[in-house]
Amino acid sequence: MSTSDTSYSVGQVAGFAGVTVRTLHHYDEIGLLSPSTRSHAGHRRYDDADLDRLQRILFYRELGFPLDEVAVLLDDPKADPQEHLRRQHALLTERIDRLRQMAAAVEHAMEARKMGINLTPEERFEVFGEYDPDQHAEEVRERWGNTEAYAQSQRRAASYTKDDWLRIKAEQDDWAARLTALRDTGAPADGEAAMDLAEEHRTFISRFYYDCGYEIHTGLACMYLADERFRAFYEAIAPGTAQYVHDAIVANAERATRRRG
Repeated sequence: MSTSDTSYSVGQVAGFAGVTVRTLHHYDEIGLLSPSTRSHAGHRRYDDADLDRLQRILFYRELGFPLDEVAVLLDDPKADPQEHLRRQHALLTERIDRLRQMAAAVEHAMEARKMGINLTPEERFEVFGEYDPDQHAEEVRERWGNTEAYAQSQRRAASYTKDDWLRIKAEQDDWAARLTALRDTGAPADGEAAMDLAEEHRTFISRFYYDCGYEIHTGLACMYLADERFRAFYEAIAPGTAQYVHDAIVANAERATRRRG
C-alpha cells in the first residue's frame, strides 16, 4: 500500500485518537493494532481500517476491558462490525445507567448535608448560637424542593465558608436590632420606615439565598405566622415581631404594586 492521503502517521493517529505515540507502539508490539503498512523509511502508516479498529479498542478500554480480552473480542471471526457496535452500545448504555445511579446517590448525599452548611459543631454554635438552620430543612425541602429558588439556595449555601456565614449572621442581627428599635418607637408596620426594612429583608434573601420576588416574600411572611417554628424564631427577637414583620412585608409588596401601577 502506498503512503497516500488515505494513510496516516503514528503521530497523526495519536492526535486523532487522543492517545500517546507510545500507546500505539505498544499496541503494535503486542499485535493488538499493527499498522497496515510502513513508509519507505520504515515508519508506521495507518489506514481507515486501522482507525476503525483503534476506535473499537478505545471503546472497550473505556469500558474497562483488559487488552487481552479486547484482542479476543476484536479477532472473533464470528463477530462483524455491526455486532461490535451493538455490543458497545449495550455496554455504554449499561454504564450510563450506572453513572446516573451514582449521580443520584451523590445528589442525595449532597442534599443530606442540609442546606450546604458545612461547619463543625463548634463552628455551627459559634455562627448560629441556639438557632439551628437545619431545624426547618426537611420542611423547606418538602415545600420547595422542586423549585429553582430552592436549587439556587442550595448552590449558594454550599459555597459559603464560616466567615461568609458569620457575615450573613451579622447582617441579619443588625437588621433585627433596627427592626426592634423601630417597632419600640410605635412606628406602624405599614409605615415607610417599616416597609423599607421589609424591602431590605427581601433584598437580603435575594443576595444570599435566592431571587426573592414580592410574591415569594409575601408567602414567607404568611409562613412566619402560620408555622410555629418560624414564628418562634421571630418571637425570640421580641414578642410581637412575627406579626410586625408579616405586616411590614405585606405592606411593602402592596407599595411595590402601587409603584408599578
